[in-house]
Amino acid sequence: MMVRRRLRLFRVPGSGFRVLEILLLTSCSPATTRPDFFPYPQAPKQLLGARRERIVPALVEFITVDSLRIQRASALDGYVETEWYDMQQHRSYARTSAVPDLAHTIKLRCWVDPYVPGQSILTVEAVYRPRVDPSRIERELEIPLSPDQPGYQYVEAVLNRARERFGLRKATEGG
Repeated sequence: MMVRRRLRLFRVPGSGFRVLEILLLTSCSPATTRPDFFPYPQAPKQLLGARRERIVPALVEFITVDSLRIQRASALDGYVETEWYDMQQHRSYARTSAVPDLAHTIKLRCWVDPYVPGQSILTVEAVYRPRVDPSRIERELEIPLSPDQPGYQYVEAVLNRARERFGLRKATEGG
């Protein structure tokens, strides 16, 4: 008898619960421009003194200076991705199947994640694909560039430009 009384205390009326459930489900959108994978662990990171809403447009500017074309960018999601870029021909390709020389073609991806209020962590990865295999998903065939490989200079350039514009300022010493 006591158990039934306790259960009644925590019982939510059906109609009120349904309304709450519908509101919660319709208020959130699962759509995002970010891919369903994380950056490779060896991708370099940089702590910046700005929110991602300010950093993402600047990243687009930094990347397009080097003639790379943007495939996806969202300040809301904190994500930027380039098209495949042939470093020898200095040309971008929207699809991997259109790339004539896979060995010299890279893609940049940038994740901007919140850290503390007013600060963000920028992660920049560069990848290449040694072959095309339509039966496998793109990420399975990608290999991250190491710092000694050609094309890594684009990663360093983006990080340096971001550090110059949004880098954390050191506290001044004084008395």
